[in-house]
Amino acid sequence: MAVRLSRPHRFDVWAALAGLGGGLLLWGIGLGTRPADEPIVLFDGRWPLLVPLAVIAGCELLRRSAPRTALLLGTLALIADTVTRGSIATVVMYTDLMYAAVLYGTPASARRIPWVTGLLTIAATLVPYAVWRVPEALLIGVAVGIVSFAPASTGLIVRNHRDAAEAARLRAEQTALLAEMDRTQAVTAERARMARELHDMVANHLSAIAIHSTAALSLDDPGTSKEALTVIRENSVQGLSEMRRLIGILRDGADDREPAATPTLEGLGALVEGARANGLDVALDAAYDSVPAPVELAAYRIVQESLTNALKHAARGKVTVWLRGRGGTLELRVSSPYGDRDAPRAPGSGAGLVGMRERVALLHGTFGAGPENAPDPADGKLWVVRASLPVSDTTRGETR
Repeated sequence: MAVRLSRPHRFDVWAALAGLGGGLLLWGIGLGTRPADEPIVLFDGRWPLLVPLAVIAGCELLRRSAPRTALLLGTLALIADTVTRGSIATVVMYTDLMYAAVLYGTPASARRIPWVTGLLTIAATLVPYAVWRVPEALLIGVAVGIVSFAPASTGLIVRNHRDAAEAARLRAEQTALLAEMDRTQAVTAERARMARELHDMVANHLSAIAIHSTAALSLDDPGTSKEALTVIRENSVQGLSEMRRLIGILRDGADDREPAATPTLEGLGALVEGARANGLDVALDAAYDSVPAPVELAAYRIVQESLTNALKHAARGKVTVWLRGRGGTLELRVSSPYGDRDAPRAPGSGAGLVGMRERVALLHGTFGAGPENAPDPADGKLWVVRASLPVSDTTRGETR
Protein backbone atom coordinates (compact mmCIF):
# COMPACT_ATOMS: atom_id res chain seq x y z
CA MET A 1 0.00 0.00 0.00
CA ALA A 2 1.49 3.31 -1.05
CA VAL A 3 1.50 5.95 1.67
CA ARG A 4 1.53 9.59 0.69
CA LEU A 5 3.80 11.30 3.18
CA SER A 6 3.11 14.93 3.90
CA ARG A 7 3.31 17.33 6.76
CA PRO A 8 0.63 16.51 9.35
CA HIS A 9 -2.21 18.94 9.78
CA ARG A 10 -1.99 21.12 12.87
CA PHE A 11 -5.19 19.68 14.29
CA ASP A 12 -3.85 16.13 13.83
CA VAL A 13 -0.71 17.03 15.75
CA TRP A 14 -2.74 18.42 18.63
CA ALA A 15 -5.04 15.37 18.58
CA ALA A 16 -2.03 13.03 18.80
CA LEU A 17 -0.47 15.03 21.63
CA ALA A 18 -3.76 15.22 23.52
CA GLY A 19 -4.40 11.49 23.16
CA LEU A 20 -0.86 10.58 24.17
CA GLY A 21 -0.93 12.99 27.10
CA GLY A 22 -4.28 11.69 28.31
CA GLY A 23 -3.09 8.09 28.03
CA LEU A 24 0.06 8.83 29.98
CA LEU A 25 -1.99 10.54 32.68
CA LEU A 26 -4.26 7.50 33.01
CA TRP A 27 -1.19 5.24 33.00
CA GLY A 28 0.42 7.35 35.70
CA ILE A 29 -2.52 6.95 38.06
CA GLY A 30 -2.75 3.23 37.25
CA LEU A 31 -6.19 3.34 35.60
CA GLY A 32 -6.74 0.65 32.98
CA THR A 33 -9.76 -0.80 31.19
CA ARG A 34 -9.31 -4.38 32.45
CA PRO A 35 -8.15 -5.94 35.75
CA ALA A 36 -4.84 -7.76 35.77
CA ASP A 37 -6.44 -11.13 36.56
CA GLU A 38 -8.73 -11.13 33.50
CA PRO A 39 -7.97 -14.15 31.24
CA ILE A 40 -7.59 -12.04 28.10
CA VAL A 41 -4.72 -10.06 29.63
CA LEU A 42 -1.58 -11.78 28.37
CA PHE A 43 0.89 -9.02 29.22
CA ASP A 44 0.46 -8.04 32.83
CA GLY A 45 1.94 -4.90 34.28
CA ARG A 46 1.74 -1.23 33.49
CA TRP A 47 4.42 -0.91 30.84
CA PRO A 48 3.09 -3.09 27.97
CA LEU A 49 0.03 -0.84 27.35
CA LEU A 50 2.32 2.07 26.45
CA VAL A 51 3.30 0.41 23.14
CA PRO A 52 -0.18 0.40 21.54
CA LEU A 53 -0.81 3.84 23.06
CA ALA A 54 2.30 5.26 21.36
CA VAL A 55 1.53 3.55 18.05
CA ILE A 56 -2.07 4.77 17.87
CA ALA A 57 -0.98 8.28 18.88
CA GLY A 58 1.43 8.21 15.94
CA CYS A 59 -1.42 7.07 13.69
CA GLU A 60 -3.27 10.24 14.65
CA LEU A 61 -0.64 12.16 12.69
CA LEU A 62 -1.71 10.27 9.54
CA ARG A 63 -5.49 10.52 10.06
CA ARG A 64 -5.85 13.12 7.27
CA SER A 65 -2.92 12.43 4.93
CA ALA A 66 -3.08 8.59 4.93
CA PRO A 67 -6.38 7.59 6.60
CA ARG A 68 -6.44 3.96 5.44
CA THR A 69 -2.89 3.32 6.63
CA ALA A 70 -3.66 5.01 9.92
CA LEU A 71 -6.77 2.85 10.41
CA LEU A 72 -4.90 -0.38 9.60
CA LEU A 73 -2.07 0.36 12.03
CA GLY A 74 -4.58 1.63 14.58
CA THR A 75 -6.54 -1.64 14.33
CA LEU A 76 -3.37 -3.61 15.02
CA ALA A 77 -2.61 -1.33 17.96
CA LEU A 78 -6.13 -1.80 19.33
CA ILE A 79 -5.79 -5.59 19.07
CA ALA A 80 -2.49 -5.36 20.95
CA ASP A 81 -4.18 -3.14 23.54
CA THR A 82 -6.82 -5.82 24.23
CA VAL A 83 -4.16 -8.28 25.49
CA THR A 84 -2.82 -5.72 27.98
CA ARG A 85 -4.55 -4.00 30.84
CA GLY A 86 -5.71 -1.50 28.22
CA SER A 87 -6.08 2.26 28.06
CA ILE A 88 -9.27 4.19 27.43
CA ALA A 89 -7.15 6.77 25.54
CA THR A 90 -6.19 4.10 22.98
CA VAL A 91 -9.85 3.23 22.40
CA VAL A 92 -10.88 6.88 22.04
CA MET A 93 -8.12 7.60 19.54
CA TYR A 94 -9.12 4.50 17.56
CA THR A 95 -12.69 5.79 17.21
CA ASP A 96 -11.23 9.02 15.82
CA LEU A 97 -9.16 7.05 13.29
CA MET A 98 -12.31 5.20 12.19
CA TYR A 99 -14.16 8.51 11.79
CA ALA A 100 -11.25 10.07 9.84
CA ALA A 101 -10.91 7.03 7.53
CA VAL A 102 -14.48 7.53 6.33
CA LEU A 103 -14.34 11.32 6.22
CA TYR A 104 -10.95 11.77 4.52
CA GLY A 105 -10.56 8.43 2.75
CA THR A 106 -11.45 7.50 -0.81
CA PRO A 107 -15.11 7.29 -1.85
CA ALA A 108 -14.81 3.50 -1.97
CA SER A 109 -13.52 3.41 1.61
CA ALA A 110 -16.30 5.75 2.73
CA ARG A 111 -18.88 3.30 1.31
CA ARG A 112 -17.30 0.07 2.53
CA ILE A 113 -16.15 0.86 6.06
CA PRO A 114 -19.65 1.54 7.52
CA TRP A 115 -20.92 -1.71 5.96
CA VAL A 116 -17.99 -3.74 7.30
CA THR A 117 -18.22 -2.25 10.79
CA GLY A 118 -21.98 -2.75 10.77
CA LEU A 119 -21.58 -6.45 9.93
CA LEU A 120 -18.87 -6.80 12.59
CA THR A 121 -21.21 -5.22 15.14
CA ILE A 122 -23.98 -7.64 14.27
CA ALA A 123 -21.60 -10.60 14.42
CA ALA A 124 -20.13 -9.42 17.72
CA THR A 125 -23.65 -9.23 19.12
CA LEU A 126 -25.06 -12.55 17.89
CA VAL A 127 -22.07 -14.92 18.07
CA PRO A 128 -21.14 -14.41 21.77
CA TYR A 129 -24.78 -14.58 22.77
CA ALA A 130 -25.25 -17.80 20.79
CA VAL A 131 -22.15 -19.32 22.44
CA TRP A 132 -22.65 -18.20 26.06
CA ARG A 133 -26.43 -17.72 26.20
CA VAL A 134 -26.16 -14.92 28.75
CA PRO A 135 -27.47 -11.35 28.33
CA GLU A 136 -24.08 -9.92 29.25
CA ALA A 137 -22.69 -11.31 26.00
CA LEU A 138 -24.69 -8.68 24.12
CA LEU A 139 -22.45 -6.00 25.61
CA ILE A 140 -19.63 -7.16 23.35
CA GLY A 141 -21.65 -6.13 20.29
CA VAL A 142 -22.52 -2.83 21.93
CA ALA A 143 -18.83 -2.16 22.61
CA VAL A 144 -17.84 -3.07 19.04
CA GLY A 145 -20.62 -0.84 17.69
CA ILE A 146 -19.51 2.11 19.82
CA VAL A 147 -15.85 1.70 18.85
CA SER A 148 -16.30 1.01 15.10
CA PHE A 149 -19.79 1.40 13.60
CA ALA A 150 -20.80 4.60 15.42
CA PRO A 151 -17.72 6.68 14.38
CA ALA A 152 -17.84 5.23 10.83
CA SER A 153 -21.51 6.19 10.47
CA THR A 154 -20.80 9.65 11.87
CA GLY A 155 -17.97 10.11 9.40
CA LEU A 156 -20.23 9.06 6.53
CA ILE A 157 -22.93 11.55 7.56
CA VAL A 158 -20.42 14.39 7.85
CA ARG A 159 -18.84 13.47 4.51
CA ASN A 160 -22.22 13.44 2.77
CA HIS A 161 -23.02 16.89 4.16
CA ARG A 162 -19.61 18.15 3.12
CA ASP A 163 -19.99 16.74 -0.41
CA ALA A 164 -23.47 18.24 -0.68
CA ALA A 165 -22.14 21.63 0.40
CA GLU A 166 -19.31 21.38 -2.13
CA ALA A 167 -21.74 20.41 -4.88
CA ALA A 168 -23.94 23.38 -3.97
CA ARG A 169 -20.92 25.67 -4.10
CA LEU A 170 -19.92 24.35 -7.52
CA ARG A 171 -23.49 24.81 -8.79
CA ALA A 172 -23.48 28.36 -7.48
CA GLU A 173 -20.18 29.05 -9.26
CA GLN A 174 -21.51 27.52 -12.48
CA THR A 175 -24.69 29.58 -12.20
CA ALA A 176 -22.63 32.73 -11.68
CA LEU A 177 -20.44 31.82 -14.66
CA LEU A 178 -23.47 31.20 -16.88
CA ALA A 179 -25.01 34.47 -15.71
CA GLU A 180 -21.79 36.31 -16.60
CA MET A 181 -21.73 34.62 -20.01
CA ASP A 182 -25.35 35.60 -20.59
CA ARG A 183 -24.58 39.17 -19.55
CA THR A 184 -21.59 39.31 -21.89
CA GLN A 185 -23.63 37.91 -24.76
CA ALA A 186 -26.42 40.38 -24.04
CA VAL A 187 -23.97 43.28 -24.04
CA THR A 188 -22.40 42.05 -27.28
CA ALA A 189 -25.80 41.64 -28.91
CA GLU A 190 -26.86 45.11 -27.79
CA ARG A 191 -23.64 46.63 -29.11
CA ALA A 192 -24.18 44.88 -32.44
CA ARG A 193 -27.77 46.14 -32.54
CA MET A 194 -26.71 49.72 -31.88
CA ALA A 195 -23.93 49.41 -34.47
CA ARG A 196 -26.49 48.30 -37.06
CA GLU A 197 -28.84 51.12 -36.12
CA LEU A 198 -26.06 53.72 -36.25
CA HIS A 199 -24.77 52.46 -39.59
CA ASP A 200 -28.21 52.20 -41.22
CA MET A 201 -29.42 55.57 -39.98
CA VAL A 202 -26.35 57.63 -40.74
CA ALA A 203 -24.64 55.92 -43.68
CA ASN A 204 -27.34 56.84 -46.18
CA HIS A 205 -27.24 60.53 -45.33
CA LEU A 206 -23.45 60.74 -45.14
CA SER A 207 -23.08 58.92 -48.47
CA ALA A 208 -25.40 61.44 -50.12
CA ILE A 209 -23.49 64.31 -48.51
CA ALA A 210 -20.16 62.91 -49.74
CA ILE A 211 -21.41 62.39 -53.32
CA HIS A 212 -23.05 65.81 -53.67
CA SER A 213 -20.20 67.66 -52.00
CA THR A 214 -17.85 66.04 -54.54
CA ALA A 215 -20.13 67.21 -57.34
CA ALA A 216 -20.30 70.71 -55.90
CA LEU A 217 -16.51 70.94 -55.71
CA SER A 218 -15.80 69.44 -59.13
CA LEU A 219 -18.35 71.36 -61.23
CA ASP A 220 -18.01 75.08 -61.82
CA ASP A 221 -21.74 75.62 -62.18
CA PRO A 222 -23.53 77.82 -59.62
CA GLY A 223 -26.88 76.13 -60.29
CA THR A 224 -25.50 72.63 -59.85
CA SER A 225 -23.58 73.66 -56.75
CA LYS A 226 -26.73 75.18 -55.25
CA GLU A 227 -28.71 72.01 -55.91
CA ALA A 228 -25.92 69.91 -54.37
CA LEU A 229 -25.75 72.16 -51.31
CA THR A 230 -29.53 71.89 -50.94
CA VAL A 231 -29.31 68.10 -50.93
CA ILE A 232 -26.36 68.25 -48.52
CA ARG A 233 -28.35 70.41 -46.11
CA GLU A 234 -31.41 68.15 -46.27
CA ASN A 235 -29.34 65.04 -45.60
CA SER A 236 -27.49 66.82 -42.78
CA VAL A 237 -30.76 67.76 -41.08
CA GLN A 238 -32.18 64.26 -41.52
CA GLY A 239 -28.98 62.64 -40.29
CA LEU A 240 -28.97 64.89 -37.22
CA SER A 241 -32.59 63.92 -36.54
CA GLU A 242 -31.72 60.23 -36.80
CA MET A 243 -28.77 60.71 -34.43
CA ARG A 244 -31.03 62.40 -31.90
CA ARG A 245 -33.42 59.47 -32.14
CA LEU A 246 -30.58 57.04 -31.55
CA ILE A 247 -29.46 59.01 -28.51
CA GLY A 248 -33.05 58.83 -27.25
CA ILE A 249 -33.01 55.05 -27.60
CA LEU A 250 -29.77 54.87 -25.62
CA ARG A 251 -31.09 57.08 -22.83
CA ASP A 252 -34.40 55.22 -22.59
CA GLY A 253 -32.88 51.77 -23.03
CA ALA A 254 -34.64 50.44 -19.92
CA ASP A 255 -37.98 50.92 -21.66
CA ASP A 256 -38.82 47.96 -23.90
CA ARG A 257 -41.13 50.07 -26.03
CA GLU A 258 -39.71 51.25 -29.33
CA PRO A 259 -39.81 55.04 -29.78
CA ALA A 260 -42.64 56.36 -31.90
CA ALA A 261 -40.17 57.53 -34.57
CA THR A 262 -39.09 53.98 -35.39
CA PRO A 263 -39.25 53.53 -39.18
CA THR A 264 -41.99 51.32 -40.62
CA LEU A 265 -42.84 50.07 -44.08
CA GLU A 266 -45.20 53.04 -44.44
CA GLY A 267 -42.05 55.15 -44.70
CA LEU A 268 -40.70 53.33 -47.75
CA GLY A 269 -42.31 55.90 -50.04
CA ALA A 270 -40.47 58.75 -48.34
CA LEU A 271 -37.27 56.68 -48.36
CA VAL A 272 -37.56 56.13 -52.11
CA GLU A 273 -38.31 59.81 -52.69
CA GLY A 274 -35.17 60.70 -50.77
CA ALA A 275 -33.15 58.31 -52.91
CA ARG A 276 -34.58 59.94 -56.03
CA ALA A 277 -33.60 63.34 -54.70
CA ASN A 278 -30.08 61.99 -54.31
CA GLY A 279 -29.98 61.02 -57.98
CA LEU A 280 -31.21 57.41 -58.10
CA ASP A 281 -33.84 56.23 -60.56
CA VAL A 282 -35.90 54.15 -58.08
CA ALA A 283 -39.18 52.32 -58.52
CA LEU A 284 -41.17 50.90 -55.60
CA ASP A 285 -43.49 47.89 -56.00
CA ALA A 286 -44.93 46.79 -52.64
CA ALA A 287 -47.96 44.72 -51.61
CA TYR A 288 -48.29 43.24 -48.15
CA ASP A 289 -50.67 42.87 -45.22
CA SER A 290 -50.04 43.61 -41.55
CA VAL A 291 -46.44 42.90 -40.58
CA PRO A 292 -45.00 42.62 -37.03
CA ALA A 293 -42.92 45.57 -35.89
CA PRO A 294 -39.54 43.72 -35.82
CA VAL A 295 -40.07 42.57 -39.42
CA GLU A 296 -41.08 46.07 -40.48
CA LEU A 297 -37.94 47.58 -38.99
CA ALA A 298 -35.68 44.90 -40.52
CA ALA A 299 -37.25 45.27 -43.98
CA TYR A 300 -37.04 49.06 -43.84
CA ARG A 301 -33.37 48.96 -42.85
CA ILE A 302 -32.53 46.43 -45.56
CA VAL A 303 -34.14 48.62 -48.22
CA GLN A 304 -32.43 51.70 -46.77
CA GLU A 305 -28.99 50.08 -46.81
CA SER A 306 -29.56 48.63 -50.30
CA LEU A 307 -30.42 52.08 -51.66
CA THR A 308 -27.35 53.52 -49.95
CA ASN A 309 -25.16 50.88 -51.59
CA ALA A 310 -26.82 51.54 -54.94
CA LEU A 311 -26.10 55.24 -54.53
CA LYS A 312 -22.43 54.50 -53.87
CA HIS A 313 -21.73 51.58 -56.21
CA ALA A 314 -24.46 51.05 -58.83
CA ALA A 315 -24.06 51.89 -62.48
CA ARG A 316 -26.54 54.15 -64.21
CA GLY A 317 -29.98 52.63 -64.60
CA LYS A 318 -33.19 51.77 -62.78
CA VAL A 319 -33.18 50.56 -59.19
CA THR A 320 -36.19 48.42 -58.22
CA VAL A 321 -37.54 47.83 -54.72
CA TRP A 322 -40.00 44.91 -54.61
CA LEU A 323 -41.92 43.60 -51.54
CA ARG A 324 -44.57 40.92 -51.30
CA GLY A 325 -46.31 39.22 -48.41
CA ARG A 326 -46.57 35.54 -49.29
CA GLY A 327 -47.55 32.50 -47.20
CA GLY A 328 -46.47 33.81 -43.81
CA THR A 329 -43.29 35.49 -45.08
CA LEU A 330 -42.34 38.90 -46.37
CA GLU A 331 -40.30 38.59 -49.55
CA LEU A 332 -38.01 41.53 -50.32
CA ARG A 333 -35.80 42.20 -53.35
CA VAL A 334 -33.76 45.27 -54.26
CA SER A 335 -32.01 45.20 -57.64
CA SER A 336 -29.67 47.78 -59.17
CA PRO A 337 -27.47 47.90 -62.30
CA TYR A 338 -24.22 46.05 -61.80
CA GLY A 339 -21.26 47.30 -63.78
CA ASP A 340 -17.58 48.06 -63.49
CA ARG A 341 -16.75 51.35 -61.83
CA ASP A 342 -13.37 52.92 -61.32
CA ALA A 343 -14.20 53.67 -57.70
CA PRO A 344 -17.31 54.00 -55.55
CA ARG A 345 -18.89 57.44 -55.31
CA ALA A 346 -18.44 57.29 -51.54
CA PRO A 347 -16.22 55.02 -49.42
CA GLY A 348 -17.74 51.98 -47.74
CA SER A 349 -16.65 49.56 -45.02
CA GLY A 350 -18.64 46.43 -45.92
CA ALA A 351 -20.54 46.63 -42.63
CA GLY A 352 -23.84 47.16 -44.45
CA LEU A 353 -24.09 43.62 -45.82
CA VAL A 354 -23.05 42.23 -42.43
CA GLY A 355 -25.76 44.26 -40.70
CA MET A 356 -28.44 43.15 -43.15
CA ARG A 357 -27.44 39.52 -42.74
CA GLU A 358 -27.55 39.87 -38.93
CA ARG A 359 -31.02 41.44 -39.01
CA VAL A 360 -32.38 38.59 -41.11
CA ALA A 361 -30.69 35.95 -38.93
CA LEU A 362 -32.29 37.42 -35.80
CA LEU A 363 -35.71 36.84 -37.38
CA HIS A 364 -34.77 33.34 -38.58
CA GLY A 365 -35.12 34.36 -42.21
CA THR A 366 -32.93 33.90 -45.29
CA PHE A 367 -30.68 36.47 -46.94
CA GLY A 368 -28.60 36.67 -50.07
CA ALA A 369 -26.79 39.34 -52.04
CA GLY A 370 -24.79 39.18 -55.24
CA PRO A 371 -24.74 39.72 -59.01
CA GLU A 372 -27.39 38.09 -61.20
CA ASN A 373 -28.25 38.15 -64.87
CA ALA A 374 -31.06 40.56 -65.71
CA PRO A 375 -34.28 39.12 -67.20
CA ASP A 376 -33.54 41.12 -70.34
CA PRO A 377 -30.02 40.23 -71.60
CA ALA A 378 -29.68 43.75 -72.94
CA ASP A 379 -29.70 45.06 -69.37
CA GLY A 380 -26.59 43.09 -68.46
CA LYS A 381 -26.12 42.11 -64.84
CA LEU A 382 -27.90 43.30 -61.73
CA TRP A 383 -26.80 43.44 -58.12
CA VAL A 384 -29.68 41.86 -56.21
CA VAL A 385 -30.35 41.84 -52.48
CA ARG A 386 -32.90 39.21 -51.42
CA ALA A 387 -34.45 38.60 -48.01
CA SER A 388 -37.24 36.35 -46.80
CA LEU A 389 -38.60 37.32 -43.37
CA PRO A 390 -41.13 35.23 -41.42
CA VAL A 391 -44.14 37.28 -40.34
CA SER A 392 -45.68 34.75 -37.91
CA ASP A 393 -46.35 35.69 -34.28
CA THR A 394 -43.07 34.10 -33.20
CA THR A 395 -41.20 37.02 -34.68
CA ARG A 396 -42.87 39.51 -32.37
CA GLY A 397 -40.53 38.64 -29.52
CA GLU A 398 -37.31 38.99 -31.52
CA THR A 399 -34.72 41.65 -30.85
CA ARG A 400 -35.23 44.71 -32.95
